[in-house]
Amino acid sequence: MSHDHPTPPEVNRKLVIALVVVFLGYGLSLGLGWPQAATRMIVEAESHASASAHHDSGADQHKAPAHSEESASETTSPAEDGHAEEERSKAVEDEQAGADPTGRASSEEAHAGHSEGAEATSHSVTTHPPLWMVVPFVALLLIIAVFPLLPQTEHWWESNLHRFYVAAALAAVTLLYYLVVYEHPVEGHWPAHYVSQPAAGLNWGNAWAVFANAIFSEFIPFIVLLFSLYTISGGIRIEGDLRATPLVNSIIIFVGAVLASFVGTTGAAMLLIRLLLDTNSERKHVAHTVVFFIFAVCNCGGCLLPTGDPPLFLGYLRGVPFLWTLQLWKEWAFVNIALIVIYFLWDTFWFYPHEQKRDLRRDAAEVRRLRVRGLWPNLPLMIGVVLGVALLDPSKPFPGTEIHPPLYLREIFQLGMVALSLTFGSYENRVANRFNYAAILEVAALFFGIFITMQPPLQILHVEGPRLGLTQPWQFFWATGALGSFLDNAPTYVVFFETARTLGGHDLVPPGTGVAHDLLVAVSLGAVFMGANTYIGNGPNFMVRAIAEKRGIKMPSFFGYMVYSGCILLPLFVLVTIVFLS
Repeated sequence: MSHDHPTPPEVNRKLVIALVVVFLGYGLSLGLGWPQAATRMIVEAESHASASAHHDSGADQHKAPAHSEESASETTSPAEDGHAEEERSKAVEDEQAGADPTGRASSEEAHAGHSEGAEATSHSVTTHPPLWMVVPFVALLLIIAVFPLLPQTEHWWESNLHRFYVAAALAAVTLLYYLVVYEHPVEGHWPAHYVSQPAAGLNWGNAWAVFANAIFSEFIPFIVLLFSLYTISGGIRIEGDLRATPLVNSIIIFVGAVLASFVGTTGAAMLLIRLLLDTNSERKHVAHTVVFFIFAVCNCGGCLLPTGDPPLFLGYLRGVPFLWTLQLWKEWAFVNIALIVIYFLWDTFWFYPHEQKRDLRRDAAEVRRLRVRGLWPNLPLMIGVVLGVALLDPSKPFPGTEIHPPLYLREIFQLGMVALSLTFGSYENRVANRFNYAAILEVAALFFGIFITMQPPLQILHVEGPRLGLTQPWQFFWATGALGSFLDNAPTYVVFFETARTLGGHDLVPPGTGVAHDLLVAVSLGAVFMGANTYIGNGPNFMVRAIAEKRGIKMPSFFGYMVYSGCILLPLFVLVTIVFLS
């Protein structure tokens, strides 16, 4: 079933109209002060978390219980998991003794958008769902892996609507568990950190906290960024049909790996995947080339700057200096050059010789020189998206000011770049790219369910992570990478960043209350590199796979892809461990 037809212009016009409606709605919310109020909550939470971190590092004492409306509205960060269990329990008991006997926060205004039973606390939640609650998440992964392979479900699964039905059903199971069964506190992170307490009867507060964590805090920023880079890059036409030799393909992959750190793995992948597919259109053996493209461009190339991959950007938001990641250039060069060499040798001595002679002759005859169209206005708009991500975070003030951007201004700005691209960019370039929204809709449909069903595993990890006994860089590298391969690598990075923070040490990044330098290196490399281990380890992986399949390329199944990563990436990561982390 082919979805490789360009989107009609009227669809783009309707999308622009829809975006204008979104902009007007956001403008109305600004007039009502909702995003500004949410930002104030975020800033207060960040300030309180920073003060708590400094307080804990300086003295072994706890904050007095909240009695006033102002103090009751304060929120905290989960960075304090390193306290001994008895200290945590004592502090919670002391705070509850002085708190409002109803167990509810005294200021509903300070917790607008939170559940009615939300309660601020100076410590993270120490309970988590039972291990069997990972079943919906695992079931969704298995369905993604198996349904495309079964004759009974293969064609049914090609519909993005059907994918959404499955993802939403498993998400509903997860939310229903928190609504009906789970009777313990839940940490909420939207718009700022708070703790939702269970209530008698249906636990709407807990269900809302889980839903908001997944959708409003994680999914919306994730999908808006992917959608923006995907749509804008679709207007840039890198045109040409180069000879699909092993050397040419290696150069394309290497260029993408370099670009990935600067325009993001999504931006680099969307810029170059169509050129790679056009160049290899005459060859029969192409899937392995796309797999190596995913390895390098969608993942391993993105570790030099925070704009390269979402986990590193989250580190930047937690105080890691913007240019700190440039010192990972040795690991970047080691892994990416190794991947290029492996690909070049494999393609040269195995796949290329097995191409049919007539296909190679046609490939040599149908060469078209390289041309780039659509850089204006799309390249400045892509740069605008990257700058918007870096500068419009509500937890950080505008450079040179003390003014914090309102919540979701960053996403609105990104969507504004999309509207400008669709309005002023060339539709002919999109036709030439055979651009449509099928790939991003597939990502949205599946990751809607993934982000919700992965909340129980993440909550288990938040509680149990500090108890795993991790102390060495290589342990953090493999723990972050192994879980980031199946959970989204961005929240996994945060969990092990905070776990490493509890260990202290010397040469902290950032200084004072940060993570030991060698542990931060390990967490950063594990999150970025091992996102390549599965199709769901990083958002661009799925998008590139979907685009390749829309071009008629038979990509490996979920488990087939893991055979590639297991045989190529895992031995390479063992070498990374020996050379850089031991």
